[in-house]
Amino acid sequence: MKLTVTYQERYSRSELLLRSIFGVFYIVMPHFFLLIFMGIWGSILSFIALISILLTGRYPESMFEYQVQLLRWQLRVNSRIQNLSDGYPAFGLNGTDEYTSLEIEYPERISRGTTLLRLFFGIFYVILPHGFILYFRVLWGVILQIYAWVSVLFSTKFPESAHTFLVGTLRWQFRVNLYMGNMTDVYPPFSSKEEV
Repeated sequence: MKLTVTYQERYSRSELLLRSIFGVFYIVMPHFFLLIFMGIWGSILSFIALISILLTGRYPESMFEYQVQLLRWQLRVNSRIQNLSDGYPAFGLNGTDEYTSLEIEYPERISRGTTLLRLFFGIFYVILPHGFILYFRVLWGVILQIYAWVSVLFSTKFPESAHTFLVGTLRWQFRVNLYMGNMTDVYPPFSSKEEV
């Protein structure tokens, strides 16, 4: 998986203020309303894919592509909510974005044994250890977002180290979601780096 959110040299103060004051109305509500229904369909497809993996050892490619497109949409919205990118996130599964990128390689085979292991014990060996660390990363991320908000407001610069940390947290979360969603057999590393 390769997840990137482009660091901008300058960020818009007016967009920052607009997102902060009205973002819940013009970004969060319309996108999340649609993403809820798309996510429900994604969950149904994920269940069908689980059955397919257990029977054939393969994740149906069309269902995999749907999940990837859904994740890209979520990344576009998240990058705006966290002020990591300017501009308005494109609607739809086929929406494009100049600031965000998510590439996920389609696996030819998914291990039935690993799938069963995830299904029954994933909460213990994936969710709990990664969730524990991500909990504290998210808390620190909130502090960094406040710091970055003030920085953009007064200087139009998003602190690069804060940007790297916040994008890294998103990357880590997405890796865990991919693994638990049976879209890869590669155990998510305890790392936020792009290449691991």
